[in-house]
Amino acid sequence: MTTTEDSRTGTIETIDAVPEIAPEAAHPSHPGPLETAQVQLARAVEQLGIDKGMHAMLATPRREMNVAIPLRRDDGSTELFHGYRVQHNITRGPGKGGLRYSPSVDIDEVRALAMWMTWKCAIVELPYGGAKGGVSIDPRHYSTGELERVTRRYTSEIMPMIGPERDIMAPDVGTDDRTMAWIMDTYSVNKGYTIPAVVTGKPIDVGGSLGRATATSRGVVHSARAALREIGQDLPDVSVAVQGFGKVGSHASAFFAEGGARVEAVSDQYGGVYRRGGLDLPRLLDHVHRTGSVVDFSESEPIDNDALLTLDVDVLVPAAVEGVLTGDNAEHVRARLVVEGANGPTTAAADRVLTRRGVTIVPDILANAGGVVVSYFEWVQAQQAYWWTEAEIEQRLEQRMLQAYGSVAEMARREDVTLRDAAMLIGVKRVATAHRTRGLYP
Repeated sequence: MTTTEDSRTGTIETIDAVPEIAPEAAHPSHPGPLETAQVQLARAVEQLGIDKGMHAMLATPRREMNVAIPLRRDDGSTELFHGYRVQHNITRGPGKGGLRYSPSVDIDEVRALAMWMTWKCAIVELPYGGAKGGVSIDPRHYSTGELERVTRRYTSEIMPMIGPERDIMAPDVGTDDRTMAWIMDTYSVNKGYTIPAVVTGKPIDVGGSLGRATATSRGVVHSARAALREIGQDLPDVSVAVQGFGKVGSHASAFFAEGGARVEAVSDQYGGVYRRGGLDLPRLLDHVHRTGSVVDFSESEPIDNDALLTLDVDVLVPAAVEGVLTGDNAEHVRARLVVEGANGPTTAAADRVLTRRGVTIVPDILANAGGVVVSYFEWVQAQQAYWWTEAEIEQRLEQRMLQAYGSVAEMARREDVTLRDAAMLIGVKRVATAHRTRGLYP
């Protein structure tokens, strides 16, 4: 059982975080992102009046694979890593979800990320279910050749689960377009012909899509701008802090600055920089390209990741990892708008605190959906062998993101709930409806 606080009345209620009849795979083995994901689902299930049987189906991954990945290192020694692939739900279409390389990866994290992908795809109306993969490796400590061998072995081990009509991977933390090229090649060689649609986020010269590298970041900025317009503001009116200066945070920072916002602080895993009135983003990006970090950027003051989260700015974008906003530091967040660039950056406890304090949260399953939207565009292009222009892609991405935001905001107003609750209601209802429409086999 999980205790939650009603954001409108302040009353305390108890709900089932995970249905009792769900199998063990649905239960988190430790507090973390899966617990947060299950609490979010339980709240939506209660509000929608979904029965226990359907709750169990929605809470439980459809398929999981846990594989051992031996690596022959460059020095001749051997190491063993653990890899995972989870298909949370494939009722609305093939699984879709990233692959991350991180030493913290475990099965519960992958289950949570796969579940969030299910709701995310439903919210932006893509014909996909949610999936996710991971390998417990720190890619910074391994050579390019070693990472290629890990990737190809992982792909070989999970090959029965993946394919353009089964489960399509994309880059996530610790992986990139080159990783996707290795996966595509391994899969294609084993099948005997080239199959570009098995992954998205590939290099352009092997079937990737224009606009994919920056799609998540553009979606974050589209979502932020839509939320600001709800209160009569636009980007030139606000200051921004971005935690995480990787694939999502760096491009989002640049797009915020291009739109006229003052990006006053950014950070990465090594530290952060702050300048009241706004950082010089082109110079900062050049500094990161040369040094590999935002640290020691001139004309700025150092700031750590924890301090950045509580800066006096209008918009906070957590774009790094899960669980950075907690019940403790949420009391000190001064931003009026939190736009979740990362997956699961806000714990359930932080969510309650921020809502009570009147902070608007644009949830991850909406705010960072731009990446999967353009992944869908890439998949469609690969299936048709016909490629769109970058202008066409950006126009269609903006249209899809604003349409999704509008639906979520309208639901929030109509039901008098938060944007996260509204997004969950839409996503969970669409998936549950698909289950009922298809029925049960046998």
